[in-house]
Amino acid sequence: MKVEVIMPQMGESIAEGTVTKWLKKPGDYVRRDEPLFEISTDKVDAEIPSPAEGVLAEILVQEGETVPIQTVVARIETDKEAVEPAPRETKAPIAQAEETTPAKAPTPEPVRAAPPPPEEEPSPMREVIIPPLPWEKQKKEIRLTIPAERVASGRKAVRSSPVVEKLAQEYGLDLTQIEGTGRGGRVTKRDVLRYLEERAAAPEGQARPQPVEVPSPQQPEPETPLYPPYLPGERVEIVPMSVMRKKIAEHMVYSKRVAPHVTTFFEIDMTRVSRLREQLQADFEQRHGVKLTYLPFIVQACVSALKAFPILNASIAGDKIVYKKDINIGIAVALDWGLIVPVIKNADTLSLVGLAKAVHDLATRARNKQLKPEEVQGGTFTITNPGVFGSLFGTPVINQPQVAILGVGRITKRPVVVEDDAIAIRAMAYFSLSFDHRLIDGAVADQFMAHVKRTLESFELTGI
Repeated sequence: MKVEVIMPQMGESIAEGTVTKWLKKPGDYVRRDEPLFEISTDKVDAEIPSPAEGVLAEILVQEGETVPIQTVVARIETDKEAVEPAPRETKAPIAQAEETTPAKAPTPEPVRAAPPPPEEEPSPMREVIIPPLPWEKQKKEIRLTIPAERVASGRKAVRSSPVVEKLAQEYGLDLTQIEGTGRGGRVTKRDVLRYLEERAAAPEGQARPQPVEVPSPQQPEPETPLYPPYLPGERVEIVPMSVMRKKIAEHMVYSKRVAPHVTTFFEIDMTRVSRLREQLQADFEQRHGVKLTYLPFIVQACVSALKAFPILNASIAGDKIVYKKDINIGIAVALDWGLIVPVIKNADTLSLVGLAKAVHDLATRARNKQLKPEEVQGGTFTITNPGVFGSLFGTPVINQPQVAILGVGRITKRPVVVEDDAIAIRAMAYFSLSFDHRLIDGAVADQFMAHVKRTLESFELTGI
């Protein structure tokens, strides 16, 4: 018996997945729940276990292919005897066929062909023009043919993916008001992003540009880069982007387009936290099984500041502010193949020990591709720590739909001026906060950072 292996749905908003690597090849024996292949989605990379024990009979979806969820990607043969190919049926020899053929076969009656079915009238089509976005001055307008019912006023049926529906819900959009340029008039993520940009760029009270008919259809011309990525004759190696890298690029460009980024920097004395960490380190690892890093202290300080300034724990939905009741802290984890942000849910309910365990667990499983989709969703505030690589400070990009992200620079000892104009050696670090200036004013951002600074410089232990 053959068991079908399907592309799993890694979360409610996931509509498709990419097979990035097969861990077994046809003919290999595989045990139930043994890792069989790796997939990549727009949320998470993960290893998919085998649904049954047996021999991998065939692979239907090759590495690098993207298919919808529930697609059969392989089959596993659970009956060992059935694994060997059955002999093909051969046709009888011509001589033998002649012996068994009657001398005179009755003449068959002519078969009348059935009348062809009536042709269905094709759905009326309409040509639409998609103008380039304001910053796409080098691009030409795109002309597409889409079904007329997709541009008719008052339409109700909208074809889209769960990802598009979730994006529309986050920004309070009505998908029936967005022109779909996908196959069969499907509303794509690109359509939604374009709609948001056009709405933001249009002056108040001005109607959004409507598609107009054109006399003859034209295919969109291939995009020519303004600056070629390499010159003729230049020695290069070209490799395709991974699914994760494509999504990172898409999210970063989108965030910079929709959110006016401003970054503020604070110098924070981490001496007290450093001394507490050194005192607790040995006993902490022995009692709790994880190392005590600086990050749990920083998360706890951010939680305190988010409670004091809830506007930084919010999101923007059109002209409305969405205040998040839960404090879910995303921790950026650098991987060899990209960047992922697992989320500590309800971080305000965890002690220093709980935060240390959560940070260690999420980072470990992220590197081993064992995260679940829900563990990289729902973040309300993000912390990134480039200081572990030696960076002093940076200007991180906001993780949409959040409105702020904290960057932690390298913690290093250096001489500073302290009380009574004395010079002392202190553990110092630069912290940066990138924030969305549509919602957060500079004064509020600085007050938030001042709260983080006070908390860390006079840290009080709880839950140890």
